[in-house]
Amino acid sequence: MLIACTLAFTSAAITSCDKNKGGSKQEEQEETDDPDEGKEEDPASKVDVVTPDQWVAVDELGREMPKDAPATRSNRTVLMFYWTWHDSSQLNYPAVVNISKVQREHPEALQDYNHPAWGQELQPCFWGQPLFGYYRTTDEWVLRKHAELLADAGVDAVFFDCTNGSFIWEESTEALMKTWTHAQKDGVNVPKIAFMLAFGPTDGSLQAIRKLYNNIYKDHKYDNLWFRMNGKPCIMAYPDNLDKSNATDAAILNLFEFRKGQPDYVNGGGDGQWGWLECYPQHTYNHGEEMTVGVSQNASDYSHGHCYAFNSPGAYGRSYTKANGHDTSEGAYVKGLNFQEQWERALYYDTKMIFITGWNEWIAGKQPNWPPSDPYKPFAFPDQYDWEHSRDIEPNAEWGDFGDCYYYQLIQNIRRYKGVSAPATVSEEKTMKIGSFDGWKNISPDFKHYPGNTKVRNHPQHSKSGYMYTNTTGRNDLVDARVARDKDNVYFYIETAKDITARTDKGWMRLFINSDRNPKTGWKGYDFCLNYKNPTSDTVGTISKCAGSEWKWEDAESFEYAVKGNMMEIKVAKSALGMNGKLDFEFKWSDNMQEEGNILDFYVNGDVAPGGRFNFLFKE
Repeated sequence: MLIACTLAFTSAAITSCDKNKGGSKQEEQEETDDPDEGKEEDPASKVDVVTPDQWVAVDELGREMPKDAPATRSNRTVLMFYWTWHDSSQLNYPAVVNISKVQREHPEALQDYNHPAWGQELQPCFWGQPLFGYYRTTDEWVLRKHAELLADAGVDAVFFDCTNGSFIWEESTEALMKTWTHAQKDGVNVPKIAFMLAFGPTDGSLQAIRKLYNNIYKDHKYDNLWFRMNGKPCIMAYPDNLDKSNATDAAILNLFEFRKGQPDYVNGGGDGQWGWLECYPQHTYNHGEEMTVGVSQNASDYSHGHCYAFNSPGAYGRSYTKANGHDTSEGAYVKGLNFQEQWERALYYDTKMIFITGWNEWIAGKQPNWPPSDPYKPFAFPDQYDWEHSRDIEPNAEWGDFGDCYYYQLIQNIRRYKGVSAPATVSEEKTMKIGSFDGWKNISPDFKHYPGNTKVRNHPQHSKSGYMYTNTTGRNDLVDARVARDKDNVYFYIETAKDITARTDKGWMRLFINSDRNPKTGWKGYDFCLNYKNPTSDTVGTISKCAGSEWKWEDAESFEYAVKGNMMEIKVAKSALGMNGKLDFEFKWSDNMQEEGNILDFYVNGDVAPGGRFNFLFKE
């Protein structure tokens, strides 16, 4: 939020998106109402089920997915603050300004409001560079990536920031709803959507809720995406100034399940209110219904924990905790100390809903006199500032291999909160005849992945610079993987949405295997890569073994394979992979990797199954 509180290492990953010019624990809560009650069946209910809560991962800090997560708890809900404001209404400036870059290159600008490094007057500035570039939220390629990332994390609903005046960011909202509906049809369990309006019954809030009703809710537009409570679409807004004698207002009052947004970081709220961000220790809201979890807070001891400039000394950044104060060690901003302290409190109280701030705010305006009651000098960045003082979880391009640490910390805690599903039964041993493509449909587990995510990207950058983000690396769309085995061999099957391309293609149909499940051996844990080198025949490929822990692969042995249409099957001797006894390994398929040795490339280029750092787990 731009002025929400007044209302009550550089990674090369992004360059692969080619730039062309141009107190005590309360008792267990009763179950929440079904969020989907009273709505038609989602399109996703008719497609294959993808089970991301079964995937495994270790982040760059060595943190693993929790092994003690409970079984799935359907009565726990994760909400995420999301920003759709990166659209044309924000783009009246010639070039992007990155605050962290200004800090490094023009430190004198931190004391000079008029320094040219800040760009135009009141220009929004980014605290850092998103992994997908300085994107607009009309970029459907990015919106599809967000849909999958949030679904894989287990986020149930996003709340769009419409707390500023009457802005509802129609252009971006329409693009997102369209893109997420397509993703839903492709089997992505996309988060449902809702809106957060101003922190009070303001004129702007009244205008905004009327616009939302007329543009979306009145005609049930994209109702497959609505986040529902008690059978009604939920909205964070104040109904106090709606006029019951007005037909539209009466319909609005009848349609929505209202929760009033509470802006303060310290004092908690009353009946019917929800928080969105608080300093530790956070309160429970609306009789234990909801609690907030934040990455960091634009507040400090100076402001007694209330909202203040994020660039002020002592602000509660990413490395601040109530227990230990500020961690001043190098790189502390990647550890998620503030985030985890808040998560531990939320997990202890175990409210029915957790509201997380946030996903993709990214920008803040440089304000000459803010906050009005006690302006910070020489100027204030209210809501975002730099690598330490920012509230976003979305992976970024400037922290190198640590750019996705907050994303996996999010997932680890969501699994502790919501639980995970039971793993599928592993089939009996079976010998597969390579080239016959027979018998795979009866093999379990069935490692499904999403179709439809290899489309071309071609969209302007955030500014008016004329830069276009393009990405044409989507090629083989990986949708279904399976593993079989017999006494001596392990067999792999992969299926794509369309026919598999020629074996001579760069980065073609690679299979990464973590044979010992040790993240410290091999490249990011991967001990072997099949097809690191393209096969020279239609029947035999090369197994490459990682030499050490860096991206360095040496020829080891060979494997047998066959391709038929959109199917590929592989036979590998267990001995070639160092596998003895019962199988317990991780694997990942990748096609058309561009930046070899860059783990973040798995988010950006070609296609992988599963996404990001995730691996499929096969365990007898």
